Amino acid sequence: MKFSRKANAQWKGTGKEGKGNISTQSSVLDKTPYAFGTRFEEEKGTNPEELIGAAHAGCYTMQLSFLLNEEGFTATHLSTDAKVTFDDGEITHVDLTLSADVPEISTDKLSEIAHKAKEVCPVSKLLKAKISLEIK
Repeated sequence: MKFSRKANAQWKGTGKEGKGNISTQSSVLDKTPYAFGTRFEEEKGTNPEELIGAAHAGCYTMQLSFLLNEEGFTATHLSTDAKVTFDDGEITHVDLTLSADVPEISTDKLSEIAHKAKEVCPVSKLLKAKISLEIK
């Protein structure tokens, strides 16, 4: 399967005083604001790091579901938090935290499949940052 998805970022002004917005092909994000304050402070809006976190959490969780199904398991609930760390101009780390309710699976088997999902998730493969995984 091959496909492409598109997103667009607009920006006006300087890096610190300027403002921009981000839109996605699906229109889920439609001129969503971002700026210095939404990235480095606590202003309302989005930023690249949280978008990467959302993409990674979503991709990883879906990948895990597929791998569980291949092994004969169906999750009742999967939830993944992704904490993206920005340090000195670089995204250095992504911490994934998984909460999972999967009937009739052992802790060891869940751990094995969860770690495999981390390795084969397309977003994991894309990122050069160290990617960790915690399972709850």
